[in-house]
Amino acid sequence: MSGLRYVYAVCRPFGAALQAQLTGVAGDPPRLLAHGDLVAVVSRVPEADFGEEALRAHLEDLDWLAGTARAHQQVIDALTAVTTPLPLRLATVFRDDSGVRTMMERREDAFRRTLDRLEGRVEWGVKVFVEAEPERPAAAEPAPRPVTGRDYLRRRREQSRAGEDLWTRAEGFATGLHSTLSSLADDARLHAPQNPRLSGAAGRNVLNAAYLVRRDASEEFVERVDRTKDDAPGIRVELTGPWAAYSFAGDAAGEEEAGAGS
Repeated sequence: MSGLRYVYAVCRPFGAALQAQLTGVAGDPPRLLAHGDLVAVVSRVPEADFGEEALRAHLEDLDWLAGTARAHQQVIDALTAVTTPLPLRLATVFRDDSGVRTMMERREDAFRRTLDRLEGRVEWGVKVFVEAEPERPAAAEPAPRPVTGRDYLRRRREQSRAGEDLWTRAEGFATGLHSTLSSLADDARLHAPQNPRLSGAAGRNVLNAAYLVRRDASEEFVERVDRTKDDAPGIRVELTGPWAAYSFAGDAAGEEEAGAGS
């Protein structure tokens, strides 16, 4: 088979079939490449786009990168539905099947340990936001305009105190929620708060966490998150997942972005 090999994930052998119409990066259907008791999920990609120099240039192209990431995630999602994948980094590429097998042999102990730890588990993401102050309804009585500098400063202090009180309450809420959810998970990771200008999410991000949860405990986990959503006015809770366990793959996810040279 010509073309380079794009590797999505490593997993244990599994019997369930992937979606019949599933395609991966560059439109090629993923296939399984076995090596010992491990399987790499790969597809063929053109060297013109994924050779070392071309790939370096493409990674600066946000539109190309977004399309590649969507195709990559589509394959990971399909794998997560039927097995426990260990997802590799976006654009992990090798010259041929032999290069993929060499990588698997070199890292097989780390792959096995990580897959054992992740087996039967998925990742859930939970974010807590402080909502922006709601706009005053159009029909509401307008607030009196300050008539002196002293009035203006007083109102600004009151608004500042109200914002600080909400932020303090949100931090306490987030701390309690994280403690509760961590008790239902096998592991947890705290990520840096999202920048709203980059994420596009409304409000200020107080908690950005990932939880490694057994599949058979996921229903209880989701119900626990849902029960908190109306507990705190002015505070929004968002749940995403289930995902492959990206946040818990550790070093086994790999630093190799092999390009055409590997």
